[in-house]
Amino acid sequence: MLDSERASKRPRIGFIGIGLMGEAMTRRLLDQGWQVSVWNLEPERVDTVVPFGAIPCSSPAVVAEASDIVLVCVLHTEAVENCVFGERGVAQARAAPRILVDFSTIDPAATRKFATRLRESTGVGWVDAPVSGGPDGARKGELTVMAGGAVGDVEAVRSVIACLATNLTRMGEVGAGQTTKMVNQAIVGAGFVVMAEALVLAERSGIDAARLPACLAGGFADSGLLRKIYPQMQARAFDPPKGYARQLLKDLNALSDFARGLGLDLPMVETARRQYTTHIERGNGMRDTATIVERYKQ
Repeated sequence: MLDSERASKRPRIGFIGIGLMGEAMTRRLLDQGWQVSVWNLEPERVDTVVPFGAIPCSSPAVVAEASDIVLVCVLHTEAVENCVFGERGVAQARAAPRILVDFSTIDPAATRKFATRLRESTGVGWVDAPVSGGPDGARKGELTVMAGGAVGDVEAVRSVIACLATNLTRMGEVGAGQTTKMVNQAIVGAGFVVMAEALVLAERSGIDAARLPACLAGGFADSGLLRKIYPQMQARAFDPPKGYARQLLKDLNALSDFARGLGLDLPMVETARRQYTTHIERGNGMRDTATIVERYKQ
C-alpha cells in the first residue's frame, strides 16, 4: 500500500496544547505520517509545529470538527475543563470526534466527572492517559503511558499512542490513569530531590561524581532517574528546560491533597514538596525541574 493510501485510512488527529510536551508529541506524530490539527491558548506556540505540517485551528471546537481522535495535553484540571467544555470547546463542535485522549496530569475525580459529562452530551469516549518520559521520550516515541478508560476506547487509540510510547498499560476504568500518575509523581518528585542530594554528597566527598551511574548500574540504587536526571544535574545542563519546576510542584501539591483524602501521611512526598515550594518561591518556576540541585549550593 502506498504511503498516501495508508495515511488516508488513518484516523485524523487533533492536538490541543502545544507546550513542551505537546510540541514534542505533535512533531512525533507528524514524523510518523499522521494528519494533525492543532490549537494552543498562546497562538505563537502553534508556530513550533506548523512548519512541520500541523494544521492550525482557531479553537478547540474547530480541532474537534477536523479530527476523529482529539489529544489534549494542557497545564491543569481547569485548563482541561476550559478546552473541553468552555466557549468554543470540544463539546461545542458541530461534528464530534470519536474519542478524546487526555495526556494532561489532572485530578482523577474531575476526570471521571468530565468523561461522564462529555459522553452524555456528545457520545464521545474519554481515555485519561498521563505520560512519563518528558519531551525527549516523546520525540523518540519512547513514552510510558498509564491509561484509564473502557477497554474498547483504549484499544481504539492504541495505534496512535503506539507512535508515542513503548509502554501503554490500561490500569482500569476512566480515572485509573490519573490515579496511577499520582503514584508515578510520588516516585519522581521524591526521586529528583534524592538525586540532588546524592550528587552533592558525591561531589563534596571527593569521589568522581560523574562515574556514579556506571558504578551503581545493576544494583538496587540503579534507576532511570540515576541514569538520566543525575547526569543532567551533574552537568548543570538546564537550558532549554525539559520540564518546568512549577509543573512538578503542581503535581506534588495535587498528590499531597490526594493522599490526605485517602487518610495517608507521606513524609517523603511532603519533603520534596517543601523543597520545590521554596525553590519556586525564589523565582525558579519556569526553570528546568532538575534545577532543584541548586537548593544545595551551600
